[in-house]
Amino acid sequence: MPTAARLVAALLLAALAVAVSEMVKPLLPEGTDFGYFTWINAVLGVLCGWRIVGRRVGHGIGASVATGLTGMGALVFWAIFIQAGYEMLRISLRSRYGGPVEALEDMLRIAIDHAQLLLAPHIVATLLAGGIVAGVAAELANRWWR
Repeated sequence: MPTAARLVAALLLAALAVAVSEMVKPLLPEGTDFGYFTWINAVLGVLCGWRIVGRRVGHGIGASVATGLTGMGALVFWAIFIQAGYEMLRISLRSRYGGPVEALEDMLRIAIDHAQLLLAPHIVATLLAGGIVAGVAAELANRWWR
C-alpha cells in the first residue's frame, strides 16, 4: 500500500544512488561506456527505499537510522551484484570464458573490484549519511502523514 514514508524513502534512496553513481564514474577507467548505469542504480534505490525502508517505519528514530542503513546496504549489494552480472554477461557474449564456472568466478572478481571503488572515504560518508537521512526522513514522513 502506498504511503508517504515509502515515497520519501524511495525518492531519497534513488537520489542517493544517483549521487553515488556520479561519484563513482570518475574512479572508473577512461572511456568506460556507462550506458544505463545511473538509471539502473536509481531504480534499485526506488525499490530498496519502497520495499525495505518504507515498510519498516513506525518504530522510532533510533530504529529508523538502522532501517535507513539497512536499505542503503541492500542498495549497494544489489547495485554491485547487477552491475557485475551485466559486465560478466557483456564479456561472455564475446566468448571469453571457458564455461559457466569461469564466468561466475569472474563475476565475483568484478563485484569485488566494484566494491573496492566504494571504499573511498567520500563515497562511504555519502552512503552512510544518505542511508541515515532516508531512514529518518521516512520515519518523520510516517509521523507527519498518518
